[in-house]
Amino acid sequence: MAASDIDSALVRRLAQLLDETGLTELEYSTDSWRIRVARHPGAGHGTPAASAAAAASVAPAEPAPAPATTEAPPDASHPGAVVSPMVGTVYLAPEPGAKPFVQVGDQVEQGTTLLIVEAMKVMNPVAAPRAGRVARVMVENGAPVEYGAVLVILE
Repeated sequence: MAASDIDSALVRRLAQLLDETGLTELEYSTDSWRIRVARHPGAGHGTPAASAAAAASVAPAEPAPAPATTEAPPDASHPGAVVSPMVGTVYLAPEPGAKPFVQVGDQVEQGTTLLIVEAMKVMNPVAAPRAGRVARVMVENGAPVEYGAVLVILE
C-alpha cells in the first residue's frame, strides 16, 4: 500500500482510540498490510488525529500462515468467547519461558487466569467468566489485541 492509499478515516479512528485508551502506540494489520499509529510524548500540541497521522506508517505484513481449518474464526457473539477487555499486548504465560496459564483441553474454573493483557505497562489478568474446557486459544503470545477481540473459546 502506497502512502497515498492510506485510509485517513482509519488513521483518525486509530488516533481516537489512542486518546480513549491513553496508549502511545497502536498497530493494526490485515493479511496484506499493516499500519502503526504512534504519538510521541512531548510532540507538538496539534490535534490528536493530526499528531497520530503524522506518525502513521504503513508496511507490508509478513505472510500469514495458512489457516489450519477452513471454518471462520468465532466472533465475540460465540457463547464460549472470552474477549479482550482492552487494547494491549497478550501474554499466554506469567513470564517469558514459563508454562502457559492454560492450554487447549484444560479444564478451568470460573475466575481462573487464562492469560494477561498488558496495557500501559500494567499486566491485566483475564479470568475465565465460567467453568469449562479450553477449546481454542485464538491469539499468539506477544500479539497485539484490540478491545473485544476473541482471546479464548471455552466449551
